[in-house]
Amino acid sequence: MLRSLNSRAALIVTLSAAGILMVTMGARQSLGLFVSPLNTSTGLGIATISFALAVGQFMWGAIQPVAGAFADRYGAAKVLVWGLVILALGSAITPFMGSGFGLVVSLGLLSAMGSGAGSFSVLIGAAAQRLPLEARGTASGVINAGGSFGQFVFAPVLQKLIQSIGWMGAMWSLALMTLAALPLVRVLVDPKHATHQHAAHEDAGLWRTVRQAMGDRSYLLLHAGFFTCGFHIAFLVTHLPGEVDLCGLPPTVASWSLAIIGLSNIVGSLYAGASVSRYRSKHILAAMYASRALLVAIYLMAPKTALTFYLFAAGLGFTWLATVPPTAAIVGKLFGIRYLGTLFGLTLLSHQIGGFLGAWLGGIAITRFGDFSWMWYADMALAAMAAIVNLPIREAPVLRPMAQPA
Repeated sequence: MLRSLNSRAALIVTLSAAGILMVTMGARQSLGLFVSPLNTSTGLGIATISFALAVGQFMWGAIQPVAGAFADRYGAAKVLVWGLVILALGSAITPFMGSGFGLVVSLGLLSAMGSGAGSFSVLIGAAAQRLPLEARGTASGVINAGGSFGQFVFAPVLQKLIQSIGWMGAMWSLALMTLAALPLVRVLVDPKHATHQHAAHEDAGLWRTVRQAMGDRSYLLLHAGFFTCGFHIAFLVTHLPGEVDLCGLPPTVASWSLAIIGLSNIVGSLYAGASVSRYRSKHILAAMYASRALLVAIYLMAPKTALTFYLFAAGLGFTWLATVPPTAAIVGKLFGIRYLGTLFGLTLLSHQIGGFLGAWLGGIAITRFGDFSWMWYADMALAAMAAIVNLPIREAPVLRPMAQPA
């Protein structure tokens, strides 16, 4: 799968971006583990804490096009450095917040803005502009796998820290882990590692390109599918620990389920990155979303044991964030890579509008109805819809290289 990253410079660029995403996504995707101890410590209630995390879901998406635009215009280095520092600050001040508004500021705004500035739109855009065309699909899969590996590592580590030194100590530890990623920024943007420069004819101007994209039916259909992806992921990453608790299972089942999702998505991301050069990305996305609807249906009918959660996590994890490489590939095919950070950032904003609803409505559901049944049904329906809306997207067939005569 890594054959297209055939130069040392391409591999360094890709692994540096993957390392940064490992930290920012590992931190972000593990916040659901703090919901119960935060509620016990502050007494604010699950709905209030869920709202703060829901704001974070939206803000993580809202910052993506802004961060992407700054990176496209001024370079990725400053955006990434500030993102990591702000993420660390949000984690560090959370233990001092004793109100819902305070949690909105620390987790909903600062942590989310920091992790968003150091996430997909900036990292994939920065890597794409330093890599040749044939390496971009594989690179996006490897970068995405870095985020999944972060979830695999951070979830059990943070759960162990919560149990041993308390949730406050775990939050401060998370801030230190975030700052440890700063040296990778310099490696990523070092000019000597660039293996490709985008062609001048690709540059039609930022705002003209954005206006063109927002009037494109295929781009808007891509947004609709990605909205569902955000709803699904945010609901699960925020409320899976609560679902585990409702089933009478220990918290370690939730942390290991999140870790398994991350581990499985490493495989899924690498496979998705390799597949974008072999199949139409819209067909890859349709299959992924359809599989989610099927998996949720199977989960609802299965006995709620630890094994069920682990198998469910493994199945979901294969497509968890593996939707990113084909989604980014479609954006690049439609509009080129010059402003990929901005345009993919707008797609991620749609993703996180769904994420806001998934996290927030999950909190309302458990408060009002006592379980997540209606959320599971909504998740299935949206996943089926996402599979359908990807099919009409305008995408040329994948051109395979001609066999050379003997």
